[in-house]
Amino acid sequence: MYYHHVPVMVEEVLYYLDCKPGQTFVDGTLGGGGHTKAILRQIEPNGFLVGIDKDPDAIASTGKSLRGFTSQLRLLHADFADIGRIRTELGERSTDGILLDLGLSLYHLAGSGRGFSFKRDEPLDMRMNLKEDMTARDVVNEFTQDRLAAIISDYGEERWAGRIAASIVKARRKEPIVSSLALAEIVKQAIPAKHQPSRIHPATRTFQAIRIAVNQELDSLQRFLNCAPELLRPGGRLCIISFHSLEDRMVKQRFKEMADPCRCPPQFPVCTCGKKPQARILTKKPVRPDPGAANANPMARSAKLRAVEKLRGE
Repeated sequence: MYYHHVPVMVEEVLYYLDCKPGQTFVDGTLGGGGHTKAILRQIEPNGFLVGIDKDPDAIASTGKSLRGFTSQLRLLHADFADIGRIRTELGERSTDGILLDLGLSLYHLAGSGRGFSFKRDEPLDMRMNLKEDMTARDVVNEFTQDRLAAIISDYGEERWAGRIAASIVKARRKEPIVSSLALAEIVKQAIPAKHQPSRIHPATRTFQAIRIAVNQELDSLQRFLNCAPELLRPGGRLCIISFHSLEDRMVKQRFKEMADPCRCPPQFPVCTCGKKPQARILTKKPVRPDPGAANANPMARSAKLRAVEKLRGE
C-alpha cells in the first residue's frame, strides 16, 4: 500500500509556524508528506526542509512523491528524539520552525501488515522501525502480568487494565498470542459487556498502550522536548500536534517551563534563580480541528495543536 496519511490542521500548522520564503524547517514526523509539502510550497524557492521519520517505508514512498522539491529537501531515517543530529544536516544553520504530528498514519493501520489495527488479522508487531528488536508479540507474551497491567493502565488509561492483563496471561499459557485479531478478542472478552465502550472498540486503549510501549513513544517525545528548543533560532517556532492526553500533558508542561522557567517560591519578593524565559506560548489553549475537518477525517477528532515561539535575543 502507498504510504498514505491525511494530514490534520494543515492551515493551522502553516499559520503557527509562520512559514516564509527562504526559511529552514524540520518536519520530525514526515509520514505521508502532507505537512511537508505544504511547508515546502510556502518556503520556495530557496527554503530548506529536513524530513525525519523512523519508518523507512515513509522515507522511501514519500521521498518519491516529493521529488519535485529535491533541492529543498533532505530526508532522514531516524527517530525525532535524535533531532540533535539535525545540526549536522543543517551545517551552521539553526531552524525557523519544527513540526511534530504524533498521530498514527492510515498506512500503519490499513497497509503496513504490522498488527496496529484490532480489526485486521495480522502478525503482532507494531514497530514503526523494523530495525528495532522488541515487538508487540514480545510484550504480550513475555511481560509479567503486573507489567502488562501497568502499561495498559498508564499508556492506555484503561479502567480494566488488571482484568485485561490477567486474561492475556491466561490465554498465552495455552498458546502464544501471535495475531492482532486474537489479542483484540481476548481484550474484548476481558471487559464486562455492560462496561464496554459504545463509541470505540473495546481493544482501542490496549492496542494504543502496547504500541506506545513497543515504540517507546513517550520517551522519544521527552528527549525531543528537552533538546528541540536549542535548534530554534530566535523567533523560531515549535508546533506539536498530539492525539493522546499523556502526550499533550508533556507538551503543555514543557512549553510552560520554556515560557516561565523560574521556580522560586512565590513568597520570595525577588527571583534568585536567574532563569529567564526562553519562549512565549502562542496557543493559550490547544487548537482543535474545526468540526467539518473532524467529520471528514475521523482520525483528526482527538488532535490538539500547541505552539511556542523562541524569544528573540536569547
